[in-house]
Amino acid sequence: MKIGPYQLSNNLLLAPMAGITDLPFRQLCRSHGAAMAFSEMVSSKPDLRKNHRTLLKAKQEGEAEPRAIQLLGTDPQQLADAARYNAEQGAQIIDINMGCPAKKVCNVAAGSALLRNEELVANILTAVVSAVDVPVTLKIRTGWDKQNINALSIAKIAEESGIQALTVHGRTRRCGFTGEVEYSTIREVKKIVSLPVIANGDIQSPERARQVLEFTGADAIMIGRGAQGDPWIFREIEHFLCKGTHKDKPESAEFAETILEHIAAIHHFYGDYLGLRIARKHIGWYFKKTQNNQLITALHDINRITESNLQIKTIKTALDHYKDNPLAA
Repeated sequence: MKIGPYQLSNNLLLAPMAGITDLPFRQLCRSHGAAMAFSEMVSSKPDLRKNHRTLLKAKQEGEAEPRAIQLLGTDPQQLADAARYNAEQGAQIIDINMGCPAKKVCNVAAGSALLRNEELVANILTAVVSAVDVPVTLKIRTGWDKQNINALSIAKIAEESGIQALTVHGRTRRCGFTGEVEYSTIREVKKIVSLPVIANGDIQSPERARQVLEFTGADAIMIGRGAQGDPWIFREIEHFLCKGTHKDKPESAEFAETILEHIAAIHHFYGDYLGLRIARKHIGWYFKKTQNNQLITALHDINRITESNLQIKTIKTALDHYKDNPLAA
């Protein structure tokens, strides 16, 4: 798959996820087979540009190419300015968020709430595309609710505006992350546009990845929640798509090494105080993915720890007592 001048190594992408796809997690997923990883959404408001949290979200030092930043906002000029600023800081692809279903986002008419105003969608996309020389992509949902599914008209607007790739999460904003994914809508979008289409929604296994690609005709798939606690999912899907067989799950030594390196990277990136607290959700995803009661029980003690060194030590102790193939369940 190609986005603008960037030929991707495969057609597997890591979805932008608020509070999750920071630099350490993006680098981890890239190392295990994701061809590209989008940042968590970054506000386009100019007064937040130098905010410490915003700077961390947009940080890309050491990240493999192509580096993609996702922007959130409602004002065409602010989004255009933010795109220009981030491109100057090294972003090689700008993604526009019109898919987030969170109430705090939609309540200010951003994210998937923008799908209710097609004229504004066109104005935003035209402004951003005109503002930068790097490729601009778009992430949407199928519509606001089941009575207002307009992914096809949004897709045509995107194509006419110069968008160079379109990601469709196959649910409406009202559906959130529940209910069946409308893969049929993604298939219809793919039929009417010539730009690359990326399918997103409930892709959590190699079999589902192949089914979605074959059914929708999409150029690529985007994985979000399926990668939480399982960054190896990308290499497993790539292996299955290429060879038709399953790649072995990571053995306990690799499982432990990956977790410990990831948690240490989070501590380094955020600092001890914030890093320790952000690491807790990742540890939970890793341990719960094993379905092992011993590791899940250990989370209670790990989540009470307030020192980063002790957090690492306690994780290692828990994993040293667990020698099974961690993700075989």
